[in-house]
Amino acid sequence: MHKLATLKIDRSRGDLAPHKPFLLLVVLEMADRGEITGFELPLSPDLAFRFSLFNSVIADRKRPPLELRLPFHHLKTSGIWQPLMSDGQPSPHRNLTAKVRFDPAFFDCLRDPIFRDKAKRVLIETPPYFPDDERIAFRTMFRLQPIPTPGKLKESGPLYTAPVERGRDARFRIEVVIVAYRHACALTGYRMTTLGKDRMESIVDAAHIHEFRDSRNNDPRNGLALCKNAHWQFDRGLWSITDDFRIIVNREKFLEEGVAGQRLADFEGRRLFLPSDPKYWPVPTHLAWHREHKLAR
Repeated sequence: MHKLATLKIDRSRGDLAPHKPFLLLVVLEMADRGEITGFELPLSPDLAFRFSLFNSVIADRKRPPLELRLPFHHLKTSGIWQPLMSDGQPSPHRNLTAKVRFDPAFFDCLRDPIFRDKAKRVLIETPPYFPDDERIAFRTMFRLQPIPTPGKLKESGPLYTAPVERGRDARFRIEVVIVAYRHACALTGYRMTTLGKDRMESIVDAAHIHEFRDSRNNDPRNGLALCKNAHWQFDRGLWSITDDFRIIVNREKFLEEGVAGQRLADFEGRRLFLPSDPKYWPVPTHLAWHREHKLAR
């Protein structure tokens, strides 16, 4: 825990740069889900997209978007892991770092759920890495109970509820888009992620089934991973889903032309591409709302 509480943090801009604690929170979340199974962690679009979601939590900071390669390489100075090039040799520069190898002691700790819970609290609460509103957002994001602190933001006030919403939104996108659907579009099955020098993205969005402005529901079972076209079409009720996850297309709502097999009408009756874990499958009440309020109108 001492290493986590004493990370070497960049102060060149005056405030503490949150890159390292951000990335460690991502890694702890991955360990919670059983996704870290060996001593090496590759630099991947999946990791980068999770990391990018933290930018929404620190949206009020006057900083450019956080870039994954910086902490991924420079956490070596904290003794957390060793950066490596693709051939397994030590990496001399962040642009050459393709993966990291965990310190054995840290890897053993990652396997302990009690350690992971305490580590999240240390990163969020103990060091002055994050201001109060960001701490609230992270507690919500990681489903941690708040620590009573007299004189801090009141739970009923707007300064409290705004970061709570940011944390819930980030949680929704992580669970639905990144983990559950593995970046693949639920309608088409198409998957594309980019792994560039400065920006890493996924083609899918996290779409609410029962729209959020009405439901205020960020449960993953109220979400789908959809590529841009499918998301736009779904929000406008051009297609919906039966309770047994078959595609319904309302052909009376649109005209289309295109290559056979790629048109929306061609997906009629097909089964949705669902997560491997059934606990993330859409629930019938949300699907029924979409059919009634979107498809039928």
